[in-house]
Amino acid sequence: MANIRRNLALKMLDVKETPDGKQVVHAVKFVKANGELVFLPRAIVCGLNRNLAENRERGFMPVDADGKKIGHVYPVNIDCLIELNNLKIVF
Repeated sequence: MANIRRNLALKMLDVKETPDGKQVVHAVKFVKANGELVFLPRAIVCGLNRNLAENRERGFMPVDADGKKIGHVYPVNIDCLIELNNLKIVF
């Protein structure tokens, strides 16, 4: 499996739309605060109701094949990200 540095992965997550206006969909794997491993095969990056940079978090919402939102927003600490688009995140 290929690797990607965390700072480059976060830059990938900052891109929310393609030039033609479609949402960018990512496959993401992370660990929740309670230790549960979560894999979202199709998710978009969304905002949270707090400062993302100060709290070192990103929000992920699962979507279906049509890009419609399903499920709820997962707030994820950037230190808990494991994979992004089948690339292992390294520090």
